[in-house]
Amino acid sequence: METLGITILLPTLDEAKALRKVVERIPFEQITADGWNIRIVVVDGGSTDGTLELASELNCQIIEQHGGAGKGRGLREAFENFMSSNDAALVMMDADGTYRPEEIPQLLRKLEQEKADIVIGSRMKGWIEDGAMTRRNWVGNHILTWLAVFLHRTYISDLCTGFWALNRNSIKLMKLNSIGFEIEAEMYASAAHNNLEIREIPIHYDKRIGRSKLGSIGDGIRIAMKIIRRKFVRTPIS
Repeated sequence: METLGITILLPTLDEAKALRKVVERIPFEQITADGWNIRIVVVDGGSTDGTLELASELNCQIIEQHGGAGKGRGLREAFENFMSSNDAALVMMDADGTYRPEEIPQLLRKLEQEKADIVIGSRMKGWIEDGAMTRRNWVGNHILTWLAVFLHRTYISDLCTGFWALNRNSIKLMKLNSIGFEIEAEMYASAAHNNLEIREIPIHYDKRIGRSKLGSIGDGIRIAMKIIRRKFVRTPIS
């Protein structure tokens, strides 16, 4: 069986309390047995709590993002790094303990077996731990997801999930300019525009370790505006 490279991407901003647990829970043996050669990449938005030192200790490749903070900036830099590698696929997941690394093999198997371009981990179809998501965020995510599907005509059940598996071609085709938490919505819109095959699996969503950085109302408005804008502007200005 041919061994393919896989990037496991962890965006961070002051995640020293959670990062070790997240990395150590990655099922390395299982992923390797499925034919993947693993590379762990941490893209950091300016941590000051020892996250970078811990990432180095855990043998992660580190990208210190340029041009300021913001999840969107970090992911775009990490995608460029991925495209300069020979890796065939990328899994991205938040490094705050909300997603379970043990579920990475399920995303990768779905990606391969169904010849999909993208597989997302859907919290809405899965299991949300009590206290992991506020009622306001739950309702907001449903509204944003409905808006996205209505405008872009490609089914998805959880627009704002941070747990994705993507093949190389899907990342190559994506045109992105997001700065913050609207990045996942823009990734979805770009995928829909390019008629990429999106699949889903149900996942667990746990209470985060440490302080939340998502400001629901302001970020929700930016996500909605990105969904609407990308309906009409298919190639954003970087």
